[in-house]
Amino acid sequence: LYHVEVVADLAEKLAQITPGELQKTFFANSGAEAIEGAVRLAKRFSGKTEAIALTHSFHGRSYATLSLTGNAGRKRGGGPYMPGVAFAPAPYCYRCPLNLEVETCGMACAAAIDDVIKFHTSDDVAYFIAEPLMGEGGLIVPPEEYFKVAKEVLDAHDVLFIADEVQSGFCRTGRLLSIEHYGVEPDLIAMAKGIANGFPLSAFISSKEIADAFQPGDHLTTFGGNPVSCAASLANITFMEENNLAEHSAEKGERARESLREIQPKNVTIGEIRGMGLMIGIEIVEDAESKAPAAAAAGKIKAAVREKGILIGIGGVYGNVLRIQPPLTISDDELDQVLAAIKGVLEA
Repeated sequence: LYHVEVVADLAEKLAQITPGELQKTFFANSGAEAIEGAVRLAKRFSGKTEAIALTHSFHGRSYATLSLTGNAGRKRGGGPYMPGVAFAPAPYCYRCPLNLEVETCGMACAAAIDDVIKFHTSDDVAYFIAEPLMGEGGLIVPPEEYFKVAKEVLDAHDVLFIADEVQSGFCRTGRLLSIEHYGVEPDLIAMAKGIANGFPLSAFISSKEIADAFQPGDHLTTFGGNPVSCAASLANITFMEENNLAEHSAEKGERARESLREIQPKNVTIGEIRGMGLMIGIEIVEDAESKAPAAAAAGKIKAAVREKGILIGIGGVYGNVLRIQPPLTISDDELDQVLAAIKGVLEA
């Protein structure tokens, strides 16, 4: 409602550092709010009503964002949810939903979006929403060509692409935004968490053409774009740039995955080690051949690692993926301590 210089400065900065023609930003407080706003804008701009999301996805805990979440465990007890949402198969290569091999599949899961539009919607799809790296779903890393194929399908049907960077954005994966690994420009991007390093702030950004579908007063939030949070975000982004945190994250993450893979051949319960930058997942299974999810074992590993003074998380629809996401400023010595604790438990 009023011009605040630091808020305008942050909007200008985001327009400079995000890909493509993304120029206009709306500020909110949480990731769910950013997704809700991006969804509303996509529907307003397109004049269409339906949505496509991915299985294994997570987009928040509000009504609309849970409706877009492809995980019954997160949605249980809150239905019925928003109508008009169809789900495409996640690019979960370790457990390919189409029982194919990534080397020869031709990105069939991305191409399947076409069938979802044709057979599971009324062809009134406003947007496709996806996390470029699926965090809550188990650190699922889509293949390199996935989003290129998906974008071709979306463009053919005039469907907007919303990239959910709430967890994976701001240098976490070794790039400012995780979608940059794929060479695709989204129509809208939702951001939160790392945008202000703990201060309550989120945002969604689009091109001017799309943003202008909102008229003044169409979309508001009382505390969104708080000047203190925006100042923190500007300082945060400056620190990231001056200290090359994207490069730091890429380097430390690669070293961590290489170190963890050293023990994989000797441990049949490690199904896969995957990730980008300092967003790393270890899928725990009963044995490598069956790939049966081992949620109880993962929980015990998490608890044992905590006893060693290291906090990790658990993710995945099956509750069997260890989530390793240390601070982006982690030093070599600190990373060695993290790896020693995790490897010590896995080798015990």
